[in-house]
Order: sequence, then C-alpha cells, then structure tokens
Amino acid sequence: METKPNTKITVLGKTFNTEVERRTYFREELRKKLPELKKMEGFPIGEDEDILNLSDPPYYTACPNPWLNDFIKEWEEEKKELERKSKRTQDSREILPYTNNIIESVNNEIYRSHTYHTKVPHPAISKLYLHYTKPGDIIIDSFAGTGMAGVAARKCDGRDIELTHRFNHEFKELKNIELGERKAILNDLSPIAYNISKTFNSNFNIPELENEISSFRKRLSSIVAHLFTTEIDGVTIPINYTVWTELLLCKSCNSELNYHNLTSDYENNIFTNILTCPNCGTDQKRTEAVPLKETFYDNYIEESVTQLKYDPVLINYSGNKGRKIKVPDFKDKQLALFDESSINDKYVPVDKIIKGDKSSDPYRVGATNIHHFYSPRIRFFLKSYFSLLNLKEFRESRDLLTFILTAILPKLTRMNRFMPKHGSRALVGPMANTLYIPPMYVENNPLDQFDFQAKKIFNAFLTEHPLNAGQVGSATSLPNLADNTIDYVFVDPPFGANIMYSELNQITESWLKLKTNNNREAIENKSQNKSKFEYQDLMLASFKELHRILKPGKYMTVQFSNTSAAVWNTIQNSINQAGFYILNVITNDNTRGGLHAMLGPTAVKQNLIINCFKPNTYDNEGKSPINEVSLIDLTIEILNHLPRIVLRKEKRINIYERTHKILYDKLLTFFVSKGLPVPIDSKKYRDLLIENFIERDGMFFTNEQVQEYDKKKKEHPDFIQLSLLISSEQDGVLWLKNFLVDKALTYQDIQPQWMQALAGVRKGDVIPELATILEENFLKNESGKWYAPDPENEADLDKLRRGRLLRLFEGYKKEIENPRTKIKEVRVEALREGFKQCYQDKDFKTIIAVGDRIPNNLLMEDEVLLQFYDIASSRV
Repeated sequence: METKPNTKITVLGKTFNTEVERRTYFREELRKKLPELKKMEGFPIGEDEDILNLSDPPYYTACPNPWLNDFIKEWEEEKKELERKSKRTQDSREILPYTNNIIESVNNEIYRSHTYHTKVPHPAISKLYLHYTKPGDIIIDSFAGTGMAGVAARKCDGRDIELTHRFNHEFKELKNIELGERKAILNDLSPIAYNISKTFNSNFNIPELENEISSFRKRLSSIVAHLFTTEIDGVTIPINYTVWTELLLCKSCNSELNYHNLTSDYENNIFTNILTCPNCGTDQKRTEAVPLKETFYDNYIEESVTQLKYDPVLINYSGNKGRKIKVPDFKDKQLALFDESSINDKYVPVDKIIKGDKSSDPYRVGATNIHHFYSPRIRFFLKSYFSLLNLKEFRESRDLLTFILTAILPKLTRMNRFMPKHGSRALVGPMANTLYIPPMYVENNPLDQFDFQAKKIFNAFLTEHPLNAGQVGSATSLPNLADNTIDYVFVDPPFGANIMYSELNQITESWLKLKTNNNREAIENKSQNKSKFEYQDLMLASFKELHRILKPGKYMTVQFSNTSAAVWNTIQNSINQAGFYILNVITNDNTRGGLHAMLGPTAVKQNLIINCFKPNTYDNEGKSPINEVSLIDLTIEILNHLPRIVLRKEKRINIYERTHKILYDKLLTFFVSKGLPVPIDSKKYRDLLIENFIERDGMFFTNEQVQEYDKKKKEHPDFIQLSLLISSEQDGVLWLKNFLVDKALTYQDIQPQWMQALAGVRKGDVIPELATILEENFLKNESGKWYAPDPENEADLDKLRRGRLLRLFEGYKKEIENPRTKIKEVRVEALREGFKQCYQDKDFKTIIAVGDRIPNNLLMEDEVLLQFYDIASSRV
C-alpha cells in the first residue's frame, strides 16, 4: 500500500508518519490479540508469524479481525459527513427487489488477473449496490472468495467512466443513481482467497513499484533463466514449455511404452488412444497397460518414495517463423531434472496431501506431498522466488509479488494437461475442481508466466481509494460483528458438493504457510462426514449470522449456481429458517421471472440470484400476540417489498409472489421457522386478502400499489403468460389455472397439451391422473367443460381436497407401522398436508417417522417437506 510522501496517516483515531509505522503498530496489537482470536471459529491453521506476515491490520487480518466494529462505527460517522456535503441523500427512497436479469461479461482486467474456483464479475455486483444501497453504506460478503464484492464497492465511485456510463444507462428509470464508494467487509474461510481479496482491495502505486518489481525480475532471471532454455543450431534460446509423458509397460511383453510418442503423430496429424507395442505389436489402451513405477530417495522428506515414471518428450520454442517443437536431447533432459534440493529447502512446502474426496488421483500417481505437484526445476524456481521475497529490498512490493506468484502457481503444477489432438490449443490447463495429474502434462516457462500475469495485474489495480476491511473466518460465526449494523448483504456461498474448496486450495495455501480450518466449511464432503443435512446446518448457521448483523428492513442477495434441486431447496430452506423472506429470483434467462416460475425442472440449470429481505415485523421472535391486525401488517410488509410490475421485452409477466398461494406459503414459512402455530388456514387467509387488499390478474396489491400497477398496465397492455413445465402436482395445478384462465375447456381439449407439458417427475413422487387433479381443484359446467373456480368455490374445493389428502397420509402412517416398510412412491401433496397437520398437532415424531421412510430425494428436493422435517427434528 502506498501513500504520498510526508503525509500523516490517521487510522481508527491514531495518527502515524508512514505506512510502515502504521503496519508495525497494528501488527503488534494483533499479536497481543491472537490468543483470544484463536478461540473463534475459522481461525486458520498456521504459525503466528505467518498470520502476521499476511495481515495488513487493522484493515485486513489473516484471522478474525478484532477491529471490524471500530470500522463500522467510523463509517457510520462518515455517512453523516457525506450527507452534510450532499454526497448522500437523507431521504430514503422506496427500494424494491431488483428485477432485471443480470448479464455481465467476465472480460475485464480485474476478473482475469487472478484465477479462482468461482468469481462474480464486479460490475454485476456494483449494479446491485447501486440499486440497494447509498454512498457510504456498509456491505458484507461472508463468502467473499477473491473479494469482488469489495472491488464492486470501490467501483461505485464514478471514476471508471465507461462503467459509470453503463450504470447510468441501465438505471435510467431512476432520476439519478447515487455514485460514491460503499464500504465492504470481506470474510472467507480460506487464507488464499483472503490473500487474493486483500490484494485486490488494497492500493498500489504501480509506477513507484515498477523499478522494484523489475529489479526482482532481473534477479530471479539471473538465477533460473538458464534452466528454461534449449540449444537450436548452436544458439541458446528460451523455451515456451516442455511436455512430460507417463511411461508404461506393455501388458503382453513388458516392454517400455512411451505414451506420448505412441499416440501422437504430428507429421501426419494422427492422434489416437491406442498404444501399439513396438516390440510385440500388441494394441492396448493406456488403462490396459501396466504403469511403470520408479522408487527414489526424496531429499525433501528424507525418505524413499514410489511414483509413476514421467519423462520430458517435447520442447516448444519460438523461432523465426512462429512456434516450433523439438525432441529433448541429453542436455535438455539434464536441465529438466535440475533441482538443488539442499538450497533454500525451507521455502518448499512438503506437507502431506489431505486425504479427501479429491485426493485419490494424486495418490494414484504417487504424488503424496505438496512438492510432488511440481517438476524438479519448477520447484527450484519457486524456492528461488521465495528466497528473494524475503530480502529487505523487496519489502514494499512483497504483497504484490506474492499475488503475482499465487496467480501463476496454477500454471506451474503437473496438473496442466497436454492434448496434442487440439493442435494450437493443446495446452488445456488443469481439469477444473480436481487434483488430477494427467498422463501428459505441460511444464510452462515460469518467467514467461510471470511477465504475462504481471502485465495483466498492473492494469487491474486501483489507487488512492479508501480501504475496505477483511478477515479469515467462518461465516457460521461472526461474533466480532455487532447486531443490526450492516446495510446490505451480498453472498455467493459454496453449493453442496460442487467444489471442494479446502482440498483444492491446499496446494496454493501451503506456499503461504496458512491453511483452511475446514471444520465448519459449508460443503457436502464424504471425507469430512458432511452430508446434505450437515451442509444445510452450516448454511443455516451462516444465514442466521447474516440475519443477526443485517439491519431490519434491509436486503440480502444470494448468488446460486448448482444443478441439484436438493441443494437449491436446502439454500431456500436455510434462508427461510434464518428469518429472511425470499422475494424474487432473477437469472440470465429472459423468458422466466418470479420465484414460483423458477421452481420447475429448469430452475437449477441456470445461475440464479435470490433477493431476500429481513423483516421489521415480529422482530421480537414472535412474542407479540398474533391476530388479524398483525397478519395484515405482516402481509403489507411482504407486499411492500415485492415488485409492482415486471416487464420482459416491454410485456408484463406474472408476479407469482403476489398470488394467494405464494403469499400463504410465505406466511406459513414465517410461523413454522419461528416454531409458532399457524394461526390461519388457506381459505381464511384468502378471505383476509380479499377484504383488505385489491386483486388484479390473480395478484394482490395495497391500494397505493394497485394504482401504480393499473397505470403501468395501460402503458404495457401486452401480457406474457409464462410457460411452466409440470414436474410436480403443484406445478400441474398452477399450469391448469393458467391454461383455463380465459375459457372453459373439455378434458379432450386439455389432455394433449397436458401431456406435452409433463416434464421429468421426481423419483418416488406420484402425480395424480389429470382427471383426478381436475376433480379436486376445478369445476365443470353443464357443457362438460372445466373452468377455474371463483374464490368461494375454490375454498370449498380446497377443503374437500385437503380431506382426501389427509386420508392418503393416514394410509402412509399405517404402512410404516411395519418397521421394515419403505414407502417407494407417495403423493407429495398428501405428505405436505399431513406434515402440516402433524405440525399443528405437535406430532413431530410422525413427521420424522414418515420422512425417514419416503425416498430421500423427495425429502431433500421439496422445500416444504424439508422445512417441516427440519423443524420436527429439532423438537424430537
């Protein structure tokens, strides 16, 4: 971090002459606090000195940050100053959920300058900030990853002219957007994620550091450059990369087979998966041949190890007419195998690979320790790099040089695949989200990687911006943040078993000498004994913490990306149980909108953004008496946070969240999540809605809201009836209501369209015949045509249907009287009604008993069943 010379620095009320003086003071203060901080969840695995070396206190600490509340207090005072200077409005405009689908390119310098498993482009997050917050507002991302939420907060200041022009265009419906930096608190469990985040959110004066970085590059080159050269026509030139291949033994004659040479014919452009033994002519796949192993003494760990044998087989270099290749000669192979392991060994991590869900493949090839993921001369390059980093002359640029190194580390491991059949794109990089070491890997020239990455990084960093704050810590416990202090939450959390962060990060984190404490890592992982239920518990704990620290009436946005309906429901259930209301879901799909529309089989095939808010009503955990007035107040608060109208290509679409059924579901969720009895049934709640609110197009509004809706309706008369695929009985009822909205139809008219709309039904779920659903939910006129009932008749039908469903549920209860019986197929709507009745009767044991005997996927993939089951589990 750089400041102007001779400028006093004031941080949290203390003044310093230089940044070095500031860092020294706060690092000593952090040292004193470490014993207490170690008691907090998520404290990383490592030595105190390594934590201090990676910290820039009080802003960023590689452990829980003890100064966060101090920053919040200071930032709240800064808000008042912004208002005095008219840089922040005092009036509070009405904020509704963001309804535009967000499409944002990853083609920006910041996004590309450091790889990580998942990232959200910062302009996408900035859009949400400009919608939900004002200058100076305090934001938290408790699963911060690389810190894009912090970059987005700083980018709201308007200095990025191109980005600001885009924002002004996209927010043209507002009279003016409030430009100005927001403040971000960035938390992540992973030290490597924290370090990337810290660097992105720090200030670097690149011109002042260029000489130091250039000097570092020259010193490093003088030590290692000769190792990455080859001789062409008597001239020594740098190489671009070397290809290493696995060696095998023929399954028939035991002759040595070179996997690369026997499968790659560059002259004839022939590439195959079949190895033909040059000795006996036997054809075989790589998996049919016998791996050739070698045993050698490993100087790093001072013991003998056995690994699959690899040899360098191809060198790529740049000639006068583009890139060329050559077969390595004796000198090339000597250079490739160079590694003076007795020099600076202390810099090379030799930790054992953590046994986990993703560690089987490296163990297969004999890579049991961190240093085995690197070829010999790459190890030498890395320890030379770290030895230079420790020199006093590079102290000021150490953070930036460490960032450059962690950015290139993924390109230096043996996990980089070589696939010659892809021609000019044969370098395909590591296989995503694995620790896979391929049969042919690429050893890149690390100096080229340094130059390439440094150039991108130099163009990415911001200067002279006020800093955010960050820490290494667990999202499940944030005791160093006070209640009701945050203005907005943006999170992009882990989703089930998608990515094993701590396992994959151990390679890079070992070089930082700090590792993730994965005890409370929110993932599904067999090695950590974490199923979907443990994952849900961890996500619930995380959302409860966010609910605690978020101010009442404020919003949370959750980015979701997973192909599992069970994980989607787990996230929804956790959000609901934590006390948030889910308001709407937006995606990159321009044909769908509204929460209910997203719950079909296509919902989890897209990136979803879930908008939620923390209600003011019943913030006393439901201790207030519940009566009709309080139910109306609760409904008003929900309606006040829902969009009035949603447009797609200038046409209106349904806002399903405003329908009676979805409003009642939200009410049900609210009371169940707080462990309260449900004070009203669906029929009486509909009566309450009709008496106190105004209905338009099947949606309910307050008097003020309906005026706005009617006005917009005149401006946009065209209406899109969103298509809905049927994958459950609930989908089927909604589909029929939409289908019959304009006119009554015969069974023969409905049935062909019904069959086309039926999508994949969940295993174990029984969707009744069309005739049954019509009889239970609709009315037939004298002409034998089915039509949607009016509210009064619909309520009577609901009553009759509920009785039938409860009788079905009684049948399920009888089935499980036999302790060996498993119910293979059920009607989910009957389970929903039965679980709801059991909840009302406080018969939690029956919910558990039936839930344990139905197909597990039904329980995990149905948000209502899962919620009742979770509540019952906590009561039994």
